[in-house]
Amino acid sequence: MGLRHEWKHQISYSDLLAIRQRMKAVAGADANAIDGKYLIRSLYFDTPSDKALREKIDGVDVREKFRIRYYNFDKSFIRLEKKSKYNGLGEKGMAKLTAEESQRIVDGDIDWMYDSQQPLIRELYAKMKSTRLEPKTIVDYDREPFTFTAGNVRVTLDYNIRTALRCTDFLNPDVMTIPVPDDPIILEVKWDGFLPDVIRMAVGLDNRRVGAYSKYAACRVYD
Repeated sequence: MGLRHEWKHQISYSDLLAIRQRMKAVAGADANAIDGKYLIRSLYFDTPSDKALREKIDGVDVREKFRIRYYNFDKSFIRLEKKSKYNGLGEKGMAKLTAEESQRIVDGDIDWMYDSQQPLIRELYAKMKSTRLEPKTIVDYDREPFTFTAGNVRVTLDYNIRTALRCTDFLNPDVMTIPVPDDPIILEVKWDGFLPDVIRMAVGLDNRRVGAYSKYAACRVYD
């Protein structure tokens, strides 16, 4: 996946209602959504010194983070993802994982990764060995996704953000989670070369500035 533009706004509940209605009128629904939404669970990685967290908070222009993610607690589709930022543009690399492989990573059983046929898995292995990158915390939230073909646009409304604190029992759907402070709602807009005017107008909000909200950082607030 190539470099993409990305906007993030923290919005109000009334903003969510307005944008939801506008997007339903102009954009398509994500084929994977159930009743318009799905639950995302991610397990984020960081070093003992919290390198990824500190770079995000400090606004470092070039940075990366690793996570394992699945949807609606469906263990048949799990992905390792690497998100990179380059001066405001984003890029995401992905590799498939089985439930068994995911659990082995969580348990620290990682030597098998060295021989993986997937480069991203080998890269994670190298960084777990060289920088002591390790599973850090679970992040859960609900997402309402919309797509628009022109510009390869994806608009998402994320809310009910919860953390399992330092628990890394990623595949356990019954793990206890708690809400992050202030119950934020996040609007994300991602696109390739251009953002069509119809989408720009649909997500437009008066007196809102693009932010740098991080769900991972929000879920580390209790550490």
